[in-house]
Amino acid sequence: MKRIALSTLLASTLFISAHADTMKVTPLVTHTELGYIQTTGNTKTKTFNLDGNAKKAWGKHQGKITFDGQYASDNGDETKNKYLIELNYNYAITDRLSFDYLVGYKADKFSGYDYQFYTGPGLQYKVLTGDIHKLVVDGNLLYSKDKYTDAQSEDYAAYRLKGVYDYQISKNLKFNQELSIRGQFDDMPNYFAFSKTSFISKLSDIFSAGVSYKIDYANRPPMDKQKTDTTFTLNLIADY
Repeated sequence: MKRIALSTLLASTLFISAHADTMKVTPLVTHTELGYIQTTGNTKTKTFNLDGNAKKAWGKHQGKITFDGQYASDNGDETKNKYLIELNYNYAITDRLSFDYLVGYKADKFSGYDYQFYTGPGLQYKVLTGDIHKLVVDGNLLYSKDKYTDAQSEDYAAYRLKGVYDYQISKNLKFNQELSIRGQFDDMPNYFAFSKTSFISKLSDIFSAGVSYKIDYANRPPMDKQKTDTTFTLNLIADY
């Protein structure tokens, strides 16, 4: 009986230890890019850029929130006001493959859209996981709703494909490329693409300097708006 009790106690201890390890909570990790330019005199302009994310993992689960926003004015007149918020939940199926659920909300005052909302499940796969090269791709099936500034709205089934590539050029210099496309299934010309190309130079354990170039593209914009919106920024970056 003692041997049985000892075996049961040992098995229970191993089970609890293994379960605790899988539910291990990691610290909150944040990444923030901040850029600001102000001119006075003959011209009075303000340009503000905030791009960042925060993520937290517990066992096989991970939650992530991403924010990307720009604001600009010229002599007191607003010339740019846009932001994007995305929420992701990931569950690791294997070391490389994860289930992903995405919720996104985009507002752009000068794009012809009041807002764009999209949500749906998908899969994420880590193609490259080395110290120098990293590549993560994901795809989602979405329910999407676009509301235009003229109060009209449209909802439809959609998809989102995304890839993020990191190249550690040297100890203190990194290249990053993000590319995504989101489109409507039953109306293929209605699609949106986003690209962000950046170089990040490490200054200390927390702070870095970065330069980025963003391309926001709508293949069929409403109200005769331009298809392409670009943003070039110099940023102070904090990783904590």
